[in-house]
Amino acid sequence: MAMADPSWKAFLERIEHAESREELLRIEHELFGRKSGVMTLKMKELQAISPEERPKYAKELNTWKQKLSQALEEAAARLTIPADTVLASHDTLDVTLDLPERERGHLHPIQEFLRHVEEVFGRMGFDVATGPEVETEELNFTMLNIPESHPARDAQDTFWIKSAKKGKDRLVLRTHTSPVQIRYMRTHKPPFRAIFPGKVYRKDADATHSPMFHQFEGFMVGKDITLANMKAVMIAAITQLIPGEVEFRFRTGYFPFVEPGLELDVRWQGEDKTKEGDWLEIVGCGMVHPTVLRNGGLDPEEWQGFAFGFGADRMAMIRHQIPDIRSLFPGDVRFLRQF
Repeated sequence: MAMADPSWKAFLERIEHAESREELLRIEHELFGRKSGVMTLKMKELQAISPEERPKYAKELNTWKQKLSQALEEAAARLTIPADTVLASHDTLDVTLDLPERERGHLHPIQEFLRHVEEVFGRMGFDVATGPEVETEELNFTMLNIPESHPARDAQDTFWIKSAKKGKDRLVLRTHTSPVQIRYMRTHKPPFRAIFPGKVYRKDADATHSPMFHQFEGFMVGKDITLANMKAVMIAAITQLIPGEVEFRFRTGYFPFVEPGLELDVRWQGEDKTKEGDWLEIVGCGMVHPTVLRNGGLDPEEWQGFAFGFGADRMAMIRHQIPDIRSLFPGDVRFLRQF
């Protein structure tokens, strides 16, 4: 069986005289198209030729296929416009021109601060754990030794969730991240140390309070943990979280979930050595109350530890000298670009 010659020389001449890339692409498709290309169809016809004649025609087709492919490559190179020609046809490029800087995003000041908190406490061996923002009344109050008569449970102070659940299963937007302490103690074996960052909710709204704000709490539990360990951890952390020189003052305070309880005040001097603030309470802390340890599944006769809680938003305000907490939440890029 003889194969009809489609005149490969004619294709070769058309390729050599092509005057544009578009014309060259049409010829290439006509030759090598997957379904209807002339060369493609001829290759398929080889299967119908007798085994004795097939090598002869296969060799001829491969020779022309190589010639035509090489001719297409040479023609494509010939029809490609050199880069210097393109530049010469336009305005001269000014390599000294200062282009506008491309604006890049960054973390919000609060999230940046929380990342810094995790880094600082991480270097001291603290784990990071989170919990749900909608909590049960039992975990948010009862398990933390907060009595039913405590004003924090009042509707004017707390956001309660309307639901059919009653009693200990009644739902509330958590007022602190302390419930994560109970969850962590019930799922980990002591000794341990961990911090719990996240959003919390209270009915406060002014220049230093917001209905939604961020806290990070933490605790360390072991056989022989004391207030001395707590003070060392607090001072080491705060000196890295607040820039400049910081003074510390511990005062006794009452919190239902610690005994004894302390409040930590700081007074700092800015990096420029010119600004000095008044004493400001930023941390509530103390030794974990035996009832809280027991509710977390630990024996207070065997284990003891300390707990602490920071307002992350207030600490970020101190760090960046922001006078009003309400500036942190509208998402105004003119404000956020400062950081």
